[in-house]
Amino acid sequence: MEDFISIRKLYKKLGGQEVLRGVDLDVRAGETLVVIGRSGGGKSVLLKHIIGLMKPDSGEVLVEGQNIVELTERRLSGIRKKIAILFQSAALFDSMSVEQNIAFPLVEAGIKDPKVIDKKVAEALEVVDLAGEQEKMPENLSGGMKKRVGLARAIVSSPACILYDEPTTGLDPIVADSINHLIRRLQKRFQVTSIVVTHDMKSAFHVADQIAYLYDGRIYFKGTPEELQASRDPVIHDFVMGRSEEPILT
Repeated sequence: MEDFISIRKLYKKLGGQEVLRGVDLDVRAGETLVVIGRSGGGKSVLLKHIIGLMKPDSGEVLVEGQNIVELTERRLSGIRKKIAILFQSAALFDSMSVEQNIAFPLVEAGIKDPKVIDKKVAEALEVVDLAGEQEKMPENLSGGMKKRVGLARAIVSSPACILYDEPTTGLDPIVADSINHLIRRLQKRFQVTSIVVTHDMKSAFHVADQIAYLYDGRIYFKGTPEELQASRDPVIHDFVMGRSEEPILT
């Protein structure tokens, strides 16, 4: 299986702090890679480099063999048609209905036929178990429904890759579990490549084919969920178990 994304020696400094310090990472086509790590450790920054929303200080981001770091904004638009992103907040437009939110990428891509748009929106809503909810406004949606609408918008253009930025943050355990099932279902149904950024270990073990641990600005570990669980490396073990290095003050 070929790599869909390859990252080589990626460095990025923000506000004088080295956030990414030589990241090397491969993501095979059709697999789900989960990136774990501490809050503020650079996981979302890494995602933004993959879709070209950030430029590294040095290094390469290869999408299907093409280094997107070198591309102009105009040429990046072709890459972004292949890669969709579900932001942590779902990032819906409050003034638009569910249907209008999901249709937005289609309209931006120049599709004008209302019948085509309606059909694609309805299909995307069916995939995320929200059939018939076209007319609702974001203010009338629960947190879990907003995430599903955001995901429907991400898949409506049939991307080859979906990036998930903390997809279960702020959701109760039952709704979070339903989102995890949906991520796996999308991978199997569409053979889509997925990168999931999370610090939720339950989600990580549920959806991952491979898990990468971003630690101190580098990929400290990459392997299967079983290999991660079996690791006795204290750095990995403390994170997986949620154990702080700091003593608890009473």
